[in-house]
Amino acid sequence: MHPHKCPICGTLTDNEKYKPFCSKRCADVDLGRWFSGAYAVPAEELDEADAAELENLTSHQDE
Repeated sequence: MHPHKCPICGTLTDNEKYKPFCSKRCADVDLGRWFSGAYAVPAEELDEADAAELENLTSHQDE
C-alpha cells in the first residue's frame, strides 16, 4: 500500500476503506460539498447564434 494525501485535510494515510480520504469524516465533508454545490464547473452563457446552432445539432441526433 502506498500512502497518499487526503484531499480534504492533507493527512498522509494508507487507509483503503475511505480512499482517497483518510476517514469517514473527510469523506462526509466532501459529500457535503457536492450536495451544497460547492463543487461546480464554471459555465459561459451562449449567445443566440450559438444556442441556435447547438439546438440544430442536437435535434439532428434524434433522427
